[in-house]
Amino acid sequence: MRLPRGCFGFRRSHLVWAILLLLLVGAALSALLPPAEHKGVVDVLRRAPSQNERPAQGGSTEGERKFTIIIQTHNRTDILLRLLNHYQAVPHLQQIVIVWNNIGETPPLTLWTSFGPHPVPVVFKEQRSNLMRNRLQPFPEINTDAVLMLDDDTLLSVPDISFAFSVWKQFPDQIVGFVPRRHVSAPGGVYTYGGFELQDPETAGGDKYSMVLIGAAFFHQRYLQLFQDQPPAVHTLVDETQNCDDIVMNFVVSLHLRKHSQTVGDFTKSSGVFVKPVDMRNLEKEAKSGYQGMWHRPEHFLQRSYCLNKLTQIYGYMPLSFSNLMVAQFGFPSYANH
Repeated sequence: MRLPRGCFGFRRSHLVWAILLLLLVGAALSALLPPAEHKGVVDVLRRAPSQNERPAQGGSTEGERKFTIIIQTHNRTDILLRLLNHYQAVPHLQQIVIVWNNIGETPPLTLWTSFGPHPVPVVFKEQRSNLMRNRLQPFPEINTDAVLMLDDDTLLSVPDISFAFSVWKQFPDQIVGFVPRRHVSAPGGVYTYGGFELQDPETAGGDKYSMVLIGAAFFHQRYLQLFQDQPPAVHTLVDETQNCDDIVMNFVVSLHLRKHSQTVGDFTKSSGVFVKPVDMRNLEKEAKSGYQGMWHRPEHFLQRSYCLNKLTQIYGYMPLSFSNLMVAQFGFPSYANH
């Protein structure tokens, strides 16, 4: 049975109108999105970083292709063994460094070795004291440019890690991680620590962050030494509070970027880049020891606000910059303003 020619013309006209309607809807939705905070940030995403943008020179080819995981642990040996097994399957992972903060307790190296061989070597670094900043040492075993620092109760999926590593290669001088936070300023130069979803009612500029926490983040290994080079008052602050080492790292990166990095356009780079995770789990409740993280302490957030103000006094100003850039593998409607 043959259809009249008029039917085909009718269908073609409807198809043209449908395409035009889709284009108009797409243009309208794009107009509703807020402008990007950083001029030229799309260009940064589209190109690989030049040698001048890298925070360190002379890295080996092998060191650029792979990364090292650092996990600091305390009273969570059962979870640690599960994490070590999980991360053995991560591509481009050269080695895992375990910062062993269980003072007086032997690491489970014999147990781990007995179930070998393992594709990724594990190094246990026994510490003399249980300090939060032990994990920020430039261990001689680290010979990769990229470091992935993880809390000992955090399980990241392999696709999340691989994707974040690819993002870090585009932003090697910043912290690339999964947990954004922000500082909130008040009259008189006082700062408060809070979540990145806090809105500014005066500007309504959308969700912004000024820090990316290092409990699940990539950064260049040179920042470990820069952390050690900070004023003694900074290290004392971290030891007294047993907190805020991740805030200090964001200060360290921000200060370094302001001093050395080239900028894109006329903006100042933020200390970190937020990558939206697809599968990131907290295993704290599964630990047989029942040990809870420090963020459960009632004074935790007060201490972090205190650290923000104390660090601003030590350095003489607030170096943190805001960003609303979010990089994601898939679309997230609840984060449309990014």
